[in-house]
Amino acid sequence: MFNQYDVIVVGAGHAGCEAAHAAAKMGSKVLLCTMNMNTIAQMSCNPAMGGVAKGQIVREIDALGGMSGIISDKSMIQFRMLNRSKGPAMWSPRTQNDRMRFAEEWRLALEQNPNVDFWQEMVTGILVKGGRVVGVRTGMGIEIPGKSVVLTNGTFLNGIIHIGEKQFGGGRTGESASKGITEQLVELGFEAGRMKTGTPPRVDGRSLDYDRMEVQYGDENPEKFSYSDETKPLAEQRTCWITYTNKEVHETLETGFDRSPMFNGRIQGLGPRYCPSIEDKINRFAERERHQIFVEPEGWNTVEIYVNGFSTSLPEDVQYKALRQIPGFENAKMFRPGYAIEYDFFPPTQLNLTLETKLVENLYFAGQINGTTGYEEAGSQGLIAGINASLKVQEKDPFILKRSEAYIGVLIDDLINKGTEEPYRMFTSRAEFRLLLRQDNADIRLTEKGYQIGLAEERRYQKVLHKKEQTARLINDLKQKKLEPNESNEALEALGTAPIREKISIEKVLKRPQIGIEQLEEISTDLKDYLEGYEKEVLEQAEIQIKYDSYIEKEKQMVEKLANMEDFKIPVKFDYLTIPALSAEGKQKLNKIRPQTLGQASRISGVSPADLSVLTVYLGR
Repeated sequence: MFNQYDVIVVGAGHAGCEAAHAAAKMGSKVLLCTMNMNTIAQMSCNPAMGGVAKGQIVREIDALGGMSGIISDKSMIQFRMLNRSKGPAMWSPRTQNDRMRFAEEWRLALEQNPNVDFWQEMVTGILVKGGRVVGVRTGMGIEIPGKSVVLTNGTFLNGIIHIGEKQFGGGRTGESASKGITEQLVELGFEAGRMKTGTPPRVDGRSLDYDRMEVQYGDENPEKFSYSDETKPLAEQRTCWITYTNKEVHETLETGFDRSPMFNGRIQGLGPRYCPSIEDKINRFAERERHQIFVEPEGWNTVEIYVNGFSTSLPEDVQYKALRQIPGFENAKMFRPGYAIEYDFFPPTQLNLTLETKLVENLYFAGQINGTTGYEEAGSQGLIAGINASLKVQEKDPFILKRSEAYIGVLIDDLINKGTEEPYRMFTSRAEFRLLLRQDNADIRLTEKGYQIGLAEERRYQKVLHKKEQTARLINDLKQKKLEPNESNEALEALGTAPIREKISIEKVLKRPQIGIEQLEEISTDLKDYLEGYEKEVLEQAEIQIKYDSYIEKEKQMVEKLANMEDFKIPVKFDYLTIPALSAEGKQKLNKIRPQTLGQASRISGVSPADLSVLTVYLGR
């Protein structure tokens, strides 16, 4: 019935879609297995993409040739660049999306790829022969042969949904849990754990009083995620709103604490620290009189509203009563209550940096199965797993991003070396080289890499080369062009910056905090005419590189210093247990994770600087 596939992807969420797309675009024959073809790329929680650090990840996926940026652009209803008041390392793009259109665009993109086949059925196990995966088995007992398998099961592995004292099996509301895979993997020697996440109630937007809320508009000049010409910025946007909980809301919620699965011990898994439920917030932050609630439309043409900030698993009657005490929600009609979901995951220290498992060859894990939370984190893992599954089948070198190259590299390095005991979420603070890993330069950092492995297209690559060339030319010209005191001092003083006493390069003036590219245009008509010859992204890139030149250079020097450790390989079968000078914990962690380089070993929790020195000596450094 089935020929052998190069890559079988199990699960069609954000990780599964990126994995299938990447492998297929690189020439592999792919089968995407899902329990429901109608829920491909479902936005299970918030209908939004990006945000702090997450926006950088979406830009990186796009730069490599993935689809999350393009799909987000095609389905967005609002765009905002967060943290504009801070430095460029913190700028983070975010879109509010049309939930239905997002899923539709992903499905259309996958169906247009002739290398992707689909199969709608639950996968209940993998086929393993001689320590290598050779296919999957479905609930109907069908065996499908495959050279590699990528598991992207999301919250479906033995998923249990909790609403107050009620609990029932499910991977998402109205959908069945996935059975069989966890048990088989544990039998094969994998370590499994439980995690928890949650979602808020959905309400009827026609029943809300928006006059009682704060309006949250999109950016006046919206941008987009993708660097490609395939998408355009929004011409019009939908509005979002902000409101707040209050003392009455908190008191009502507290009446349900005795029936809360979080507080009475029915939920064992740990939930996301940085996206807590509303009951967790008012319990942990009892001193706060209110919490922010973001009122977000689910799409262009639907009345459904996502109540961001009100994630809960309290009984539905308590949810409903508390909701109607929020300003603007007095007459709210609830479409469905919020709920918590508990599911199986596998600690990611059991993986290599390619996301291939250490125990079973050609088996890859991506997304929430690795203990992460968030569409963006899942999508990036799916992309890397799909790339590496395809490369391995083609007998090519693996694709690994370093911490200094991408937020995706930071994410995977953290997971593999440190593991996680709670849902992992990306933050800018996790990246030690975040000034190098900005959202504006992801194409410059990564598109060539995507092009070399056959994922990013030729026109993408040429576009980046043009951007780099134009940026370099502009920076050089700004160093050469001079400002005359008598021609520019009046404008400089009007802009709130000191006048100049002698001829000075425009580059030096641009380094001043009060002066940006837009202000340069006010200083000289000739300069304005010259700058108008460049695209907006080239102007932005030149300004950032000039203003932050010394800081960027310091980070580059730090990367170079660490490169020696990253490039120093550790033999695959190196026996850590035979080195007496290593600490007991160091031996245990090194032997379990089996780092590929000295740099990777240095980031393993429990491996001390002394252990690293001993290891360096034994490796003949």
